Amino acid sequence: MNDSSFVIFIVFGTIWILMGIAGVIAILKMDGQEIRFGKIGLIVAIPIVIPIIITLTYAAIKGTF
Repeated sequence: MNDSSFVIFIVFGTIWILMGIAGVIAILKMDGQEIRFGKIGLIVAIPIVIPIIITLTYAAIKGTF
């Protein structure tokens, strides 16, 4: 299968991203800080997340047609 190596790459990349998020949360919790998202956090997060979602959606749609 041609796509099997791509799927494995995406799965391992997702696992690494989730481990990174869990690590940051663990560090914040260890210091006793509460985890909250303010307006500035959303201003930073939205421009990062939106292009990723658009790119993955385009790749999924283009790959099926």
